[in-house]
Amino acid sequence: MTQTTFGYLTPENAPLFTDLYELRMAQTYYNQNHNPKATFSLFFRDLPENRGYMVAAGLEQAIHFIQNISFGDRALDFLDQQGFDSSFLSHLESLEFSGEVRALPEGTPVFANEPMLEVTAPILQAQLLETVLINQIGFQTLIATKASRMRDVIDRQGDGQRLVDFGSRRSHGTDAGIKAARAAYIGGFAGSSNTAAGELFGVPVFGTMAHSWVQSFESERESFETFVAEHGADSILLIDTYDTVRGAQLAEDVADDAGVDVRGVRLDSGDLPALSQEVDEVTPDLDQYISSGIDEYAIQEFFERDGVGVGFGPGTALVTSTDSPKVEGVYKLVAVQRDGEMRPTMKLSTGKLTYPGAKSVRRIEEDDEYVRDIVGLRDESLSGEEQLVTVIENGKRVTELPDLEEIRETARDRRQRIPETVRQIENPESYTVEISDGLQKETEELQTELEQRINE
Repeated sequence: MTQTTFGYLTPENAPLFTDLYELRMAQTYYNQNHNPKATFSLFFRDLPENRGYMVAAGLEQAIHFIQNISFGDRALDFLDQQGFDSSFLSHLESLEFSGEVRALPEGTPVFANEPMLEVTAPILQAQLLETVLINQIGFQTLIATKASRMRDVIDRQGDGQRLVDFGSRRSHGTDAGIKAARAAYIGGFAGSSNTAAGELFGVPVFGTMAHSWVQSFESERESFETFVAEHGADSILLIDTYDTVRGAQLAEDVADDAGVDVRGVRLDSGDLPALSQEVDEVTPDLDQYISSGIDEYAIQEFFERDGVGVGFGPGTALVTSTDSPKVEGVYKLVAVQRDGEMRPTMKLSTGKLTYPGAKSVRRIEEDDEYVRDIVGLRDESLSGEEQLVTVIENGKRVTELPDLEEIRETARDRRQRIPETVRQIENPESYTVEISDGLQKETEELQTELEQRINE
């Protein structure tokens, strides 16, 4: 009988989370003694649709991977089966990252063409990191941004309503579910329904009840009474299994009979703004939590239609970023050592031209609002505050990563500094990102040089 597997990464097989061509290049770098120091830059060429900004996330997992990459017996045995050289496998067995990583701290707003992370290391080491870095940083940044947009709508139009992630069951896999919960917390959510996210990352966890609980009893009243008897004041009762308004009245009756001030009721179907008003009319003392089809657009409509609620439970739209479900992060070689010096390099591909060299990202602020960014050469003298921080140097962590609460606070504070027109959930204005004179000159000169070299 075929052995089953759940299909998740462990420290033993995590180094294999890379594309085969990375390993083939790595073997060739090693066998051909071509392992110069190189700098790779991870960035987004364009922002997703209706996104005026993104919220950097996923750095902690990226750094953990880099510092703990280790090819043990399980990974090496598999690569041996794939035909890799024994001498190369011996090299991988002793591989440790020895380079430098500079990155945007999590929670930092980021815009198109700004490096989120730069790796400088022997090219064999840096090359192997491409897949996992794009994966971890790209996905969490996408979800943190989606969460931030919902939080921003509430901050500007609501009354401090709480957001809780309900999306794990609709996420694209278990890893996506827990990472989405973490990213949503960074973006301003209060927590998640997923208990694994609570155990792994310290994300606060919340829960109510399902329709199946109500349906499993002879009567809705009995289901509420039994739940309240077990959970007391911590109860949130789901009232829309049969008739929402009647369910609300029943929830209030059960709470009164038990002498318990329950936390509230949840609405999960129907015309939510209208139903929430009806529920508020008959049970004004019960807090309402709203779920089903929730995203930033639904929240905005809820407020515009005077819906009543103290919290929202976004699910599918959050964890899949339904309205704009992808961000195309790239990890490109921008400098390589030749003749003992780091030389800038770039792609000339149509539509995929890259800016050469290690970078600096400077942010200029006036009256507590971001005005513009400047992307320049790393050692260029520029105005504004540097956004990239050196996290790893000579293979060792040199910067303490903040905890999740600090990251969440950073994201909140910095989101509020983005111009409101850039934060609009539809047709946001573009934030100004300038290319410095030095970087523009470097780009033009190198482009000319490369085109001449190609035509020789």
